[in-house]
Amino acid sequence: MTGSTAARVSFAESSALRHELAGVEVSATQVERAAETLGAEIAAEERRCAEKIGEGAPTMYLGMDGTGVPMRAAEVAGRTGKQPDGSAQTREAKLVTLWTAESRDEEGKPVRDPGSITYSAAIESAAASDPSPHRSEFAERVLREATRRGFPEAPRCVVLGDGATWIWNTAGELFPQAIQILDRFHAKEALHRSAQSIFGATREGKQWAATRCVELDDGNLHAIVHALRSPAAASSAEAAKCAMYIFPNRARMRYPKFHALGLCTSTGVLEAGCKVVIGTRLKRAGMHWTVNGANAIIALRCSKLSGRFEDFWERRSDRAAA
Repeated sequence: MTGSTAARVSFAESSALRHELAGVEVSATQVERAAETLGAEIAAEERRCAEKIGEGAPTMYLGMDGTGVPMRAAEVAGRTGKQPDGSAQTREAKLVTLWTAESRDEEGKPVRDPGSITYSAAIESAAASDPSPHRSEFAERVLREATRRGFPEAPRCVVLGDGATWIWNTAGELFPQAIQILDRFHAKEALHRSAQSIFGATREGKQWAATRCVELDDGNLHAIVHALRSPAAASSAEAAKCAMYIFPNRARMRYPKFHALGLCTSTGVLEAGCKVVIGTRLKRAGMHWTVNGANAIIALRCSKLSGRFEDFWERRSDRAAA
């Protein structure tokens, strides 16, 4: 009960739920200790065990993304961040998500298959030192989750992500055979930010963004870059940033070709993943975490959301019986 409730709501709310639903008095501090201990156990098992789970699919999708988690002061001391003084208040939790989309809508477009999503995440580095023969912590996590889902063996595998360099470095290192696609949602977000920067909140800006998004869907990147470098956009740092965002990712933005292949180019899975797995539980008002505490709850939450929590308890019971 503690694991199930603490994965969903705050420790104080979990304590109240246990009292209300089961008549069991457990303080918020006790819930915190028990949930973090359980989450650490789940995280340790995740690192040890990467057996394949279930059958693969003709096409499998893997996405990576990151989001900041509010930390206690001691956990960010001396770290560079986005605060006005250059300090940090958060640490980035990195998420890998896998899913399938063999279903089709009325127009024949791929739709995410219900129940096909699994998650794995933690606050850990995606960088490995150059002389090191070992992968980064996060690359190892991605490989474990991909192995569980049979991603490397899929006849067709696709990696989606935003423009973050660490995403494409990880994808290229682990899955050189995969098709890389820049998530179209993120690309359109960048265009809308540019429109806001150039025109402000005006009708002209909305029309400009709508035109650029149509060009994006049509694969007309040259027209987009031309508009971003026009005299009207000359003073916009956001427009210049967007143009530089497109150039290294242009091969990942061939959306007409990807659509012709029947591939997803934007499903909302990545954006929703960070909110569902991390945001709704760890980024609530007043919350500040240690790295160990956050990673324990993230592991617990990934286990629940991926449908693996009951399997974990069965294995735990078997070990106890042995």
